[in-house]
Amino acid sequence: MNRFAGKIALVTGGRSGIGQAIAKRLRQEGARVFTAQRGPEVDFEGIEADLGNPDSPGAVVSQVIEAAGKLDVLVNNAGMMQESTVEDMSVEDWQNNLMVNLTAPFLMIKAALPYLRKTRGSIVNVGSIEGLGSNPGHAAYCASKAGLHGLTRAVAVDHGAEGIRCNAIAPGWIDTELNMSFINSMPDPEAFRRNIGNIHPVGRTGTPDEVAALVAFLAAEESGFITGQVYTVDGGRMAKLSLP
Repeated sequence: MNRFAGKIALVTGGRSGIGQAIAKRLRQEGARVFTAQRGPEVDFEGIEADLGNPDSPGAVVSQVIEAAGKLDVLVNNAGMMQESTVEDMSVEDWQNNLMVNLTAPFLMIKAALPYLRKTRGSIVNVGSIEGLGSNPGHAAYCASKAGLHGLTRAVAVDHGAEGIRCNAIAPGWIDTELNMSFINSMPDPEAFRRNIGNIHPVGRTGTPDEVAALVAFLAAEESGFITGQVYTVDGGRMAKLSLP
């Protein structure tokens, strides 16, 4: 397929994991892909940016427009997760989590809207199943991802008449480098892999490429009647009740 021929895409957090898989998939289908993340990125047209800085999103979009002249697809993928309960988390840490996971996408969308309006472009936000449920000690992460799901719906409602679509995906356990490192740190990694696979009806965890495939579909013109939706990509985990 060549669904993105002549299109310009911006993917935040595109250096590794899900973000890199998304950037590769869009490029494979013809897009010119820019990524924004901490540090350099050599595989794509990388823009170094600290998305914890509120000035960064606007600067990133400006660099894309200066280099390419337009923007067709925005993927807000960059994020962070800090383990803490509400009681134990400082206000500073709380605000930092919300800045990266929710405010940065808000500012990225705000900066991109004038250009997406011209191209009748598409936005895909990377949320999480933890925007729908919660693991222990993930208060700020869950709150920020739930907020990102809500922002997705609001943007879809407010800007749909302008030809701009906005959807989100909610991945579950995906085999990123970070998750693989976590598994390998366990006393018995193979047992952990079996156990984590067994909580999914499909019997395994997911891959970044499987997430990227859905993002590409939602960003493409063939999904033109889909907006304001949050798609769970979790191997059926959220559909499975615990045993009585």
